[in-house]
Amino acid sequence: MSLKEIKARIASVRNTRKITSAMKMVSSVKLRKAQQAAMSAVPYVEQLDNIMVHLMQTPSVCDNVLLTGHDSVKSAAIVAFSSDSSLCGGFNSNIIKASLKTADALSREGLDITVYTVGQKVTDAFAKTSYRVCTDYKDLIEKREYSTAAKLCDTLVGLYQEGTIDKVILVYTHFKSAGSQQIVNETLLPIPAKTSAEESVMGTDFILEPSAGELMETLLPKVLRMKVHTAVLDSYASEQAARVMAMQMATDNADKLAGELTMQYNKQRQQAITNELLDLAGGSQNQ
Repeated sequence: MSLKEIKARIASVRNTRKITSAMKMVSSVKLRKAQQAAMSAVPYVEQLDNIMVHLMQTPSVCDNVLLTGHDSVKSAAIVAFSSDSSLCGGFNSNIIKASLKTADALSREGLDITVYTVGQKVTDAFAKTSYRVCTDYKDLIEKREYSTAAKLCDTLVGLYQEGTIDKVILVYTHFKSAGSQQIVNETLLPIPAKTSAEESVMGTDFILEPSAGELMETLLPKVLRMKVHTAVLDSYASEQAARVMAMQMATDNADKLAGELTMQYNKQRQQAITNELLDLAGGSQNQ
C-alpha cells in the first residue's frame, strides 16, 4: 500500500474504533439496567417456588394436569429467545444452534414440533426450516413487558390443558455474570417434580385456607408467567453482556490494527525520506 492508502486506512480504523467504543458504553448502561431488572425478579420467583414446593406435597393437588403431565407425549412446543439485532458476538448463533438441536432431538423421538420465537434473529433462522413457527411474540424482547410474557404463557398453558401440546420447553441464555452466560434448556410444562432435598425445606405442616387445591390453582399461573417473564429478562441481560464483550474486543482489535498501520506508515515514510536523501547525495557526487 502507498502512504496515502495507509493513512486513509488508519483514519477508517480510528473512526470504526470510535463507533465500537460508543456502542460498548451504550450497552454497558443497558446491561446495568437489564441486570437490575433480572435480579429484582429473583426473590419473588424464589418465594413462589417455595410456596409451590410445599403445596405439591399435599395429596389434593397431585392430580393437577400441569403437574402430572399427559399420559402420552405426542407434541411439544419450544420457546426460543434471541435478540432483535446483531453485533453481540456468538449470542444469537449459539441460541439458534441450541434451539435447532432441541427441536431435532424431539423430532427424532416422533414428536410434532411447534416453535415459538421471541426475537428477530431466531425468527429469521427458523423461517428457513421445515418446523411450524409461531412469530406472534417475536417483538417481546424489544419492550420486555410482563403482560406480553403472561399472554404467551397463558397461550401455552391453554394449549397444554386442551391436549394440543404435551410438553413446553424454554431455550434461552441465562445471565450468570457480565463475562459468563449459559444456554438453558428448561421444561416449563409439565412442571418438573421437586427433589426430596427441595421438598424438605418446607416440611412444616400448615393449615391452609382456602384449600391447597384452590391455592395451587391460583399460584400455578403466576409461577409459570414469572418463569417466562424471567427468561425474557435473563435473555436480554445476556444479550447486552455479550454485546459489551464483543464491542470491547472490537475496540481492542481496532487499537491494535491502528498501531500496526501507524508503524507501517512510519517505516514506509522513513524509507521514502532515506531514498530521497540517497538520491540527493548521489546527484551531488555526480556533479
